[in-house]
Amino acid sequence: MNPGAFSISLAVKDIHASKAFYEKIGFTEFGGNLDKGWLILKNGSSLIGLFQGMFEKNILTFNPGWDQDAQPLDEFSDVREIQKNLKAAGIQFESEADETTSGPASFVIMDPDGNPVLFDQHR
Repeated sequence: MNPGAFSISLAVKDIHASKAFYEKIGFTEFGGNLDKGWLILKNGSSLIGLFQGMFEKNILTFNPGWDQDAQPLDEFSDVREIQKNLKAAGIQFESEADETTSGPASFVIMDPDGNPVLFDQHR
């Protein structure tokens, strides 16, 4: 099972201040829409998403079907396949992908310390 590209999604209070901070440690703008309150920053293979007013907690994010440059992979574990494997392992879900569909879908689980883990497939 390959969970896909990894990033951390940070719930920030001031996206402009956070952007300036992470730029000082070498991150550059990679995607997003600052005017809509979200931005993706990259440094090498490290990705940080900044999200103002969209969610309460920081989220660990996996993107099945993408590499660390948000480029599509030819072969990948579909989010519904990952979900089935995690269910079989006894993981509890906060939200689930519809297993009767294909294409984009997502689900959320919580780690033992209450950190949300989002699996978000865009293709």
